[in-house]
Amino acid sequence: MEELESVEIKAFVPAKEYEISKNFYQDLGFIMESDEAGIAYFRHGNCSFLLQDFYEPKHANNFMMHILVKDINRWHEQVISSGVVEKYGVTVSDVTTQPWGMLDFIVKDPSNVLWRFGQNL
Repeated sequence: MEELESVEIKAFVPAKEYEISKNFYQDLGFIMESDEAGIAYFRHGNCSFLLQDFYEPKHANNFMMHILVKDINRWHEQVISSGVVEKYGVTVSDVTTQPWGMLDFIVKDPSNVLWRFGQNL
């Protein structure tokens, strides 16, 4: 019997203000590959997600994405230097060492979606 093959998995990230969120993710360094019918496909390297023109506060306030990176300090510097904190009023934490064996920092996007950028120790 032939084994089933998976190709990719993507999350649908909610956006309170779709146009603002699309700009935010591009400013953060993601590439918008497509944008049709209220769904924008974003990628960075091998990582991707779908931004949706949909917002439910309870959902967005409890939604979390995790992106594993090779160099957490370079990512943190890039996020800070991108100007997203000033331009969008978002939150970016310092890089911290976590008890689960990672360095990480968080970014809350304009819809209050929490992104955790992490690097394995």
